Amino acid sequence: MGAMEIERIEGGVTAAKGFMAAGCEANVKYKNRKDMAMIYSQTPCLAAGTFTRNVVKAAPVLWDKEMVEHSPFIQAVVANSGIANACTGEEGRQYCGQTAQAAAKALGIPEESVLVASTGVIGMQLPMDKITAGVKTLSGMLSDTKEAGTQAAEAIMTTDTVSKEMAVRFRLGDKTVTVGGMAKGSGMIHPNMCTMLGFVTTDAAISKELLQEALSEDVVDTFNMISVDGDTSTNDTLLLLANGEAGNEKITEKNEDYRLFCAALHEVTESLAKMLAGDGEGATALFEAHVVHAATKEEARTLAKSVICSSLTKAAIFGHDANWGRILCALGYSGVNFDPERIELSLVSEAGNILIYQNGKASDYSEEEATKILSCPAVTALVDMKMGEAEATAWGCDLTYDYVKINADYRS
Repeated sequence: MGAMEIERIEGGVTAAKGFMAAGCEANVKYKNRKDMAMIYSQTPCLAAGTFTRNVVKAAPVLWDKEMVEHSPFIQAVVANSGIANACTGEEGRQYCGQTAQAAAKALGIPEESVLVASTGVIGMQLPMDKITAGVKTLSGMLSDTKEAGTQAAEAIMTTDTVSKEMAVRFRLGDKTVTVGGMAKGSGMIHPNMCTMLGFVTTDAAISKELLQEALSEDVVDTFNMISVDGDTSTNDTLLLLANGEAGNEKITEKNEDYRLFCAALHEVTESLAKMLAGDGEGATALFEAHVVHAATKEEARTLAKSVICSSLTKAAIFGHDANWGRILCALGYSGVNFDPERIELSLVSEAGNILIYQNGKASDYSEEEATKILSCPAVTALVDMKMGEAEATAWGCDLTYDYVKINADYRS
């Protein structure tokens, strides 16, 4: 299947037919910035979700898991930034219900068709007067424009420096199908399903079972392959809503239509995942580890993830220092068995490609050339295991002084 069949377009969560969004200033915690978002579908949606594997799960995660699994349909999502509503006990759980109630009333839909999401400081209770007022404001602002989607994407940001949106379209039969999404997350990013919130909307007609399967399988190679700091958040949530408005023949089996849908979904999620990694707190570079010729896919993922999670390697990337020993070290403690004499390491960026390690020792390379390659905004460590045919890519960022500054007083 050629990538030509999938076309990137402008927009995010409002790109697909029938979806509206809004973002507003509700003063949940931040002043003078948007901090509440709403996504609404004019027709009921089937929903799929993947959530944090942290044992400490925030109240909204528990609410959404319940609704995605048991509610007959979903029609709206309400998200806030500033306060995570995590470790907030029974009170926090009740606030999820109250948020859903407020949205249900404002939009004229059932309470169990509303999903909620929060991101921000752990342990603080939500100011429900501000949340309910925000819900009312948002419901009056809903629009299907590209700008409305961007406002929603801006409203879910915490320490992110840019909003993150992506959309694609493709043909199924004689119908045009669209998949669009937005995400946030800059610190506490080490998803195991980051604080990562992701919302993807599509007008595809597809069964709930296949929608969930497409998402669960996709996340393994996209959002679960990024790390900013190794901390798995309490609030990670990725939601996928499908309203069937495109009018394609409903996808109920794993045929060519399903494969094309999965490819389009992957295009959106991988792009968003890379945006998250590149905008890690304090980051100056996107750092990618691409492992090729590994024995198995699982081992390739483990090796790639180990490299981008290494604080020493991330610090070396920040310093534009080709310290290949740190990459080798991270591969060595990953838990995967291999022969260090056989593998090859290269550094790649838009400035060039340089082989730095082979035959068990440093290759004859120019440090000056290596520094030039490492001075680009996106840098790849290419690891050739020479063991098999499997490959995987993981994304992270460099580790900078600013990461510590941002996180030394995050609550203030």
